[in-house]
Amino acid sequence: MCGIVGYVGFRNATDVLMEGLKRLEYRGYDSAGVAVKVGGRLEVIKKAGKLSVLGDVLKDEKLPGHFGIGHTRWATHGAPNDPNAHPHTTEDGQIAVIHNGIIENYLPLKEGLLARGHRFSSETDSEVLAHLIEEKYRGDLVEAVRLALSEAYGAYALVVAHQDHEEIVVARTVSPLVIGLGEGENFVASDVPALLPYTRRVIFLHDGDMAVVSREGVRVTDLQGNEVRREVVEVDWSLEAAEKGGYPHYMLKEIYEQPRALENTLGGRLSEARAGVELDLRLDPTRFDRIHLVACGTAYYAGWVGKYLIESLARVPVEIDVASEYRYRDPVVDDRTLVIAISQSGETIDTLEALREAKRKGAGTLGVINAKGSSITREVDDTLYIHAGPEIGVASTKAYMAMLGAMAMLAVWMGRARGVLPEAEARAFLGELRKMPRLVEQTLEKRQEIAHIAEKYHQAADYLFLGRHIQAPTAYEGALKLKEISYIHAEAYPAGEMKHGPIALIDEHLPVVVLTTESPIYEKTLSNIQEVRARGGRVIAVATEGDLEVRRFAQDVIYVPRTHHLLAPMVSVVPLQLLAYETAVLLGRDVDQPRNLAKSVTVE
Repeated sequence: MCGIVGYVGFRNATDVLMEGLKRLEYRGYDSAGVAVKVGGRLEVIKKAGKLSVLGDVLKDEKLPGHFGIGHTRWATHGAPNDPNAHPHTTEDGQIAVIHNGIIENYLPLKEGLLARGHRFSSETDSEVLAHLIEEKYRGDLVEAVRLALSEAYGAYALVVAHQDHEEIVVARTVSPLVIGLGEGENFVASDVPALLPYTRRVIFLHDGDMAVVSREGVRVTDLQGNEVRREVVEVDWSLEAAEKGGYPHYMLKEIYEQPRALENTLGGRLSEARAGVELDLRLDPTRFDRIHLVACGTAYYAGWVGKYLIESLARVPVEIDVASEYRYRDPVVDDRTLVIAISQSGETIDTLEALREAKRKGAGTLGVINAKGSSITREVDDTLYIHAGPEIGVASTKAYMAMLGAMAMLAVWMGRARGVLPEAEARAFLGELRKMPRLVEQTLEKRQEIAHIAEKYHQAADYLFLGRHIQAPTAYEGALKLKEISYIHAEAYPAGEMKHGPIALIDEHLPVVVLTTESPIYEKTLSNIQEVRARGGRVIAVATEGDLEVRRFAQDVIYVPRTHHLLAPMVSVVPLQLLAYETAVLLGRDVDQPRNLAKSVTVE
């Protein structure tokens, strides 16, 4: 999860490192630190707390140098304090390392190092790498790193600096690393936004890659030292797209970017004339007789919506699994199974491991991914990019919207290819799908009335979210957003399940958000609202424009535009995102960096 930056060149390294870490703070904000070569020595400054704490110290502690590494941490091993912050150094200060991931055998390694006289200053697993490299070092830093990694196993993005070398040695297994290419300077980072002020020419390292990054160039090898070729990619994200653009929070900016994100997802792919979509996929959807969707968090709920879409339009049985549980249930998979992995970052470790389990069992694989060049894109048979652009806010919004658009297109693509989706029905559905960016934009105009509802209920201790059929996952996503950024306890249930237990929670203090848009089961959802009202619950309904009936039973109604009932999640989720956002702001929460969370979960 942690943010990593490295620089070697002609600029002030401290400025480059801090600018990069600001752009990566969404990956972790428990502590931060830098190591910069000054006068032939590595000077290390690190502090617990957010990056601003380190920034305040660096205003007084000038580090004039052109070579350095930096880190912002999401804690795994050891509390978020000064000693556990990265970089970690050897006792003599000659070697500094920063690390994202988990070294699974760090305890026996540490015991051996202690027995051989090494002194540790932190509780982290990462510090063992510094001492291991020190033991192996005989003047060749690359060889020392290679030998140290031969004894360590786990997940890592590792960046190593030595005071006697004007080069950064990096290695990755599972955890992401990207190298930025400049003129007379080069960069290392754990994600592209850190590089955008300086370059758009990047190399995405693969699992098992090492690289030596110097002012003169970059050399990539495998862990045995054999040189490998990696493609140089031109990143098409603008610098402005990764900045706030005048909004008070990245999350609000990204909520408002959803119409554009959806346009980018759909753009050039819909063809009502041919009653189909052009996805440029090599996979043959007719060779599969079942589909497994695997994802985590918000991506899981997008996949759950996708299950309804694919089963309705393509008539293929679909299972949806939390990726962290998938491989442990020994899923029944064969070459007639298509496993679809959904991830914004393409680096989510649980999703990646679920994908690998499916591949071992012979499944076909497809990634629905935002980040180009990410690990999942390199391991699947095919990739459907969602083109949402950079998403900085930890609580995902526009990537979720883009995933919904991608799942709708996949469903049509499969349905037409399999001959089960009639031409007229496909054409009508695609016509409605094409309207969605505009309808999402119209829904965003409801922000002020949603803010009033948030003001009314922001002191509530609990929330309940209900939805039926394809709106059940929308309810779960709404509850997740509220939990993530406001810290209010929120539960979600399929509305029909309420009477099987959750109804015991309902009283006059409980706000209940109900997704009650037009659908074939509208009347059943309306009955669920009446059950809530009969127990004194406070109903906030998300309903279709023109629905006057729901006003008889709900204290508050948020209207969304009318659309095809299978596309209703796209407009319905927007009020739930705004409700969570406005509530969190009223409560004084840190919206973009909620406690205990990180953007990309790259450790198990």
